[in-house]
Amino acid sequence: MRRSIVALATTMAVLSVASCSSGDSNAQQPTGTPAPSGQATNNAPAPQPKPIAMTITPTDKAGNIAPGDPIVVTAADGKLDTVTVTNQEGKAVAGALAPDGSKWESSEALGYSKSYTVNAAGTGTDGKPSTMTSSFTTVKPGRQVGVSMIPQDGQTVGVGQPLAFYFSSNVADKAAAEKALKITAEPATEGAFYWFRDNEVHWRPKEYWKTGTKITVNAAIYGKALGPGVFGKEDRKSSITIGNKVVAVADGATKQMTVSVNDQVVKTIPISMGKPRHETPNGIYTVMSEQLNYTMDSGTYGVPADTPGGYRTKVAVASRLSNSGIFYHSAPWSLRQQGNSNVSHGCINMSTENARWMQEIGAKGDIFEVRNSGGQTLQSWDGLSDWQLSWDDYKKGGKK
Repeated sequence: MRRSIVALATTMAVLSVASCSSGDSNAQQPTGTPAPSGQATNNAPAPQPKPIAMTITPTDKAGNIAPGDPIVVTAADGKLDTVTVTNQEGKAVAGALAPDGSKWESSEALGYSKSYTVNAAGTGTDGKPSTMTSSFTTVKPGRQVGVSMIPQDGQTVGVGQPLAFYFSSNVADKAAAEKALKITAEPATEGAFYWFRDNEVHWRPKEYWKTGTKITVNAAIYGKALGPGVFGKEDRKSSITIGNKVVAVADGATKQMTVSVNDQVVKTIPISMGKPRHETPNGIYTVMSEQLNYTMDSGTYGVPADTPGGYRTKVAVASRLSNSGIFYHSAPWSLRQQGNSNVSHGCINMSTENARWMQEIGAKGDIFEVRNSGGQTLQSWDGLSDWQLSWDDYKKGGKK
């Protein structure tokens, strides 16, 4: 029994010593933890100086480069000191060097069918200078495509205004075209592109624009490849402001039109819409244009003026709602029917005073909705009727 007690005491003493190693001055310290002196240790080696590594895009001897793509020079393990780019006539290409010397990028477009030389100089982290040279040629386009757009620069438009782009010929690479069409808005606004035709694309916000929104459009298509052998001809820019929210709702059942400004009803106007067999299409229109002393001509939708049902009439005030010939306009000849019956060929008739007032308080891009006309549904491709499409359908992109 005595031996067992002695053995047990000896074993406990050994275990006690083994579990108290933190007081051992020879114990190993983990890397990066405070040593007994209070100082940290770091075993990571210091970075070694390296020669600079420069990259030039386009690469040396490259050909058929799109002149709308930027020239980019980058540096690793050092900084760029100078970068110069000249064409075959010795003219310099403008560009900017990043403050940290890591990148240089051209800031102007190149020319078609031109040769360019890039000379770059930099210094590595080893303190040694280095140079690099690259030469390339730009493409000779098979065909150049232009673009026009609505609205135009400086205009103030309504909350329903889509941004519409019309190319001079069909665009094969629609993704490249969308990338070149740069749209910024303040405040930021969610939107999407929708192709109605191979040469026509619109950009519409998810919801109506907010009043006061500032929009900048840069159709930067110059030098961009838009399909096999097809390149953009020139850029277009536009600055646009969104005005008051003006919404008109024309009801074929009541023969009345309610007009609201910034969500407050301001006026109710008696109207006359399309008579039987000429019913006004139901839907959400966007005002396309505004005219004074305009000639309404049935020949524009295929009915000559000198045939039964044809007409050619000058009106004092007219605003286009669709390409198919739907307008709201002054119609003094139908004052008795306005508010009582539908007698037009599809347009929305109102008095000259009311039509003039509508133009005075409104603008292109205003919303004009037709309800209960007895007509067919307005087609989204007819004019600027983008709001006929749900947001989910619009986001699908249309004819891609």
